[in-house]
Amino acid sequence: MRRTAGPAHPQQPGLDMLRGLCTLLVVLHHAAITYGAIGGWYYREVATSPRLDVQLLVFFCTVNQAWFMGLFFLLAGYFTPPALARKGLFDFVRGRLLRLGLPLPVYGTLIGPATIALAATARGKPWGETFLTLLQHNTFENGPLWFAQALLLMTGAALAWWWGRGRLPGPAAGPWQPDARPWPRRRTLLLAALATGATAWLLRQAWPVGVNVWGLQLGYFASYALLFGVGCRAARSAWLERLPGTELRFWWRLALCCLPVLPLLYGLGARWPELRSAILPVAYAFWEPLVAWGILLRLLQAFGPGWRPTRRWQTDLSRRAFAIYVIHPPVLVAVALAGAGVGAAPLLKWAVTGSLSCLLCFVLAGWLLRAPWLARLL
Repeated sequence: MRRTAGPAHPQQPGLDMLRGLCTLLVVLHHAAITYGAIGGWYYREVATSPRLDVQLLVFFCTVNQAWFMGLFFLLAGYFTPPALARKGLFDFVRGRLLRLGLPLPVYGTLIGPATIALAATARGKPWGETFLTLLQHNTFENGPLWFAQALLLMTGAALAWWWGRGRLPGPAAGPWQPDARPWPRRRTLLLAALATGATAWLLRQAWPVGVNVWGLQLGYFASYALLFGVGCRAARSAWLERLPGTELRFWWRLALCCLPVLPLLYGLGARWPELRSAILPVAYAFWEPLVAWGILLRLLQAFGPGWRPTRRWQTDLSRRAFAIYVIHPPVLVAVALAGAGVGAAPLLKWAVTGSLSCLLCFVLAGWLLRAPWLARLL
């Protein structure tokens, strides 16, 4: 989630808007976990259950998980080569360490523990006492800033790869000029999806979904790493500027066809538990990229080179995206706790809490960015 004072790419401001909208989706995703969806979050008011509205939230999060964080890695990779070519290695690395490396420890040592303490008040524990205890134990909670942690690692790996091959972009090479490599063939994308699914399944044998290693769920990193690399390659070949309509339609239709497969298998697993334990994990690993490819391509088309902001809030959202991403956990937890005593269906509480949290994060991010030193970081 790269931040700039203006559009991240002068010809594609739509990508900044897309990133901003997906940041709000992250807020809604975590709100859904609060009210019954599957996943890790600081505060859960409703347990996962078979009731229909809760299962709708489960499906909402499952579909999101297939593509939305992958989109952030894809866009991060897409902006890496031209930024490196424009700034040079030293300024590029310094900027990455400042804008990713600094927010990570600030969140991990202060905001994360503060959010844990806030959620603990639902169990009758005083916020101040819990927060001080966490600080005394040197608690580090990376929370959603795992993305910054992973992006630093991937960027470092990309720099080492280019340097080893003698292809490190830089100002000495002249103005950034993408090459003319053709768009990948359908067979290549299909093989990439199958390879991603197989790799994800293998990773989950060692690190099942929900298991963290240094704050990272490695079971999802097959698609994250691939999409970051694809983003770097897309920048070098201007693929996002020339998305082929035929392939877009094919992958979008395939994604729509695949969407109901996982809920169907899950429903059958309720009747035959052996099916759920044996087949569902494999199906889930392959289902994710087949759904993700279509959604990603459709969104990249919708917010492609021809998109231009028509409202002030669109420009503001693009600028505030990373700030919203960083501050949304304590805001969402606070809003959910404020409404904990309200008796309403989980789906309704999700809609109200999620929407209000998005609005508050948008406003608060605007206030924070008025401070010049924060604007340089966020």
